[in-house]
Amino acid sequence: MGEVFAGRYELIDPIGRGGVGAVWRAWDHRRRRCVAAKVLQQSDAHTLLRFVREQALRIDHPHVLAPASWAADDDKVLFTMDLVTGGSLAHLIGDYGPLPPRFVSVLLDQLLAGLAAVHAEGVVHRDIKPANILLEATGTGRPHLRLSDFGIAMRKGEPRLTETNYVMGTPGYFAPEQIMGADPDFPSDLFAVGLVALYLLEGQKPDARALVEYFTAHGTPGAPQGVPEPLWQVLAGLLQPDPHVRFRTATGARKALASAVELLPDVSPDEEPVEVFDQVGPLPEGFVPRDLPPVLRHTPSSGTPQHQRPAPASSPSQEQREKEQEQEHEQAGWREQARQEPQRPFPAHQLPTPPTADGFHPIPPPYPPSYTPTPVTKRYTGRSAQVPTPAPPVSGPVEPPMSGAASSPAPGPVEPPASGPAARHKRPGPPPKVTVPVLIIALLCFAVGFWALSQV
Repeated sequence: MGEVFAGRYELIDPIGRGGVGAVWRAWDHRRRRCVAAKVLQQSDAHTLLRFVREQALRIDHPHVLAPASWAADDDKVLFTMDLVTGGSLAHLIGDYGPLPPRFVSVLLDQLLAGLAAVHAEGVVHRDIKPANILLEATGTGRPHLRLSDFGIAMRKGEPRLTETNYVMGTPGYFAPEQIMGADPDFPSDLFAVGLVALYLLEGQKPDARALVEYFTAHGTPGAPQGVPEPLWQVLAGLLQPDPHVRFRTATGARKALASAVELLPDVSPDEEPVEVFDQVGPLPEGFVPRDLPPVLRHTPSSGTPQHQRPAPASSPSQEQREKEQEQEHEQAGWREQARQEPQRPFPAHQLPTPPTADGFHPIPPPYPPSYTPTPVTKRYTGRSAQVPTPAPPVSGPVEPPMSGAASSPAPGPVEPPASGPAARHKRPGPPPKVTVPVLIIALLCFAVGFWALSQV
């Protein structure tokens, strides 16, 4: 218990064992629920090939229990499926013995429905028997059947993994043509369905060889004791030794069964109801999935996680008293807090609201229904407020602002427009009063220099 397989499936406890592997109850950390995990025990090539075939089946039907996912970890492989806790038909017969005909008719109809979905995928089951037909734990309600274990199933036309003279399946549920080594076909599954239905009605495993011999020598026998004649006619069509005389499809057998059920006697009021019990049981004590937070883990007194355990029952009067005390305590705390806080006026839309009967404080609305926002008269400019300074006197005409420019910023002091070409083409440099004397002095210096050079 507690071994995590492939980082996802945490094995809890074994709940069954088959020919090639053990079935465990496991916790799926990704889906956060319990699943059934079939762990392969052998690792030879023959067994691995059958494992690959079985896990590759993806048949979505309410009465078929096919693999849902698979994983591999080092030298171990497994595939998972839904966890069905009501046991198998073998458990049900062990609890009640022979079952009522109408109850058997319901199970037989569901089995044929699931088998029709399997055959529609081109798959022959080849191992239909009571131990491979599981039940949901429905109590005394309508039973729910699931066809499982596709370990030796194969698609029509696929190569066989055994020799021609070697028969795969469970002795006692072989069709005559299977014993003769014929290729697997759908009618062989229907023969096994007829044997399962007879097993449910009689409460014991039927003698398939004796039935085949009697059918071959004397034809269809009369209905066994306790089996209604309309229902027996359907079973006889499933148990014919010749596959060409037998029902060819599960859908055809369902139609014949529906007509036969209408002729069955009504359920007697003294008839004991059949209850499908939970055969798997609760989780082992001390098991907690590793991905659960500590606050959700169970107490040592029970193996059920705390988030799955029902709350202890109490009398209505005690619950009412506890609720009233909690409300009084909350209201007293609210009054004490209001008395200690400094008294200050609240806006009308922020007045505190007292708690309701269940202790819930409603959130006040942002504004009362009659509230009207005050229009904003100032525009934010992103600058701090400054004291305006007086503008210098303005000389010259000032152009009035253009109409329709309400969104433009406020006009500042207006300077007089410049006049003359120099103002229009202002160049950098000193004014003419400075540059003219400097040029005259420079020319005199050049003239003195030339005269001195001529005197040498």
